[in-house]
Amino acid sequence: MKRFLSFAAILVLAAGCNLRTATYSDEQATPLGEGQTDSLLQSVSIEYPVKGAKAEVLAKIEDGILNTVFDMEELPGTVEETALRYEDNLKDEYFNEYEGQEGGSGTRTWEDHVNGYFSGRYKQFLSYMVEIYSFRGGVHGINTMTPVVFDKNTGDVVPEDAFFADGYREPVAALLRAHLAEALENDADAIAAVFEPGLLGPNGLYEVTKDGVTWYYQPYDIAPYYLGVISISVPWSELKPYVR
Repeated sequence: MKRFLSFAAILVLAAGCNLRTATYSDEQATPLGEGQTDSLLQSVSIEYPVKGAKAEVLAKIEDGILNTVFDMEELPGTVEETALRYEDNLKDEYFNEYEGQEGGSGTRTWEDHVNGYFSGRYKQFLSYMVEIYSFRGGVHGINTMTPVVFDKNTGDVVPEDAFFADGYREPVAALLRAHLAEALENDADAIAAVFEPGLLGPNGLYEVTKDGVTWYYQPYDIAPYYLGVISISVPWSELKPYVR
């Protein structure tokens, strides 16, 4: 196994508040067997808060990040410990998949790349983005983008229906449909490929920034794979009547 780097660095939060963060990064290449070119390629980069709020608030945000990124039933400890557990679990899955198999004509290389970072801020609300690329053989891998919103004052995750006022779904859905063409750069073919535009609506995967709110739709959610992750942004000027 080759491990290329593992470090933590302190930096000022890009979202523009006084929260200070560290980034844990690790990159590994684990060959399937001695002398084989097929490998498990892994990388992890996780930004997390270390200063700028009460300790219990920082801990809640960190736990929320780790739960979103790694989706474990029980967190084993620190960011580094959790990331290493995740990497080790994936290695076990990789070796179990090909145990006793002889090499064929196809690739048996897997890739798993995880990137988590603070991506925006609105008032006391902080957005965190988790980007994952996963390849398990086959024709292609898949990219996903999963945002989560935190209340910086409490450290709590803020679900979409707690951020918006009662009755928001229908008017916000209309706004999303109105901004769909813009999100797809007015590409007529891409717009036509969306499965059921009339059913497009808020899906809980929302990100707040100084400019407005962006909703994210994973590959296959509302359109074919080739369009990738689709993000639709709506400015505050249109959304403010529906925010708590």
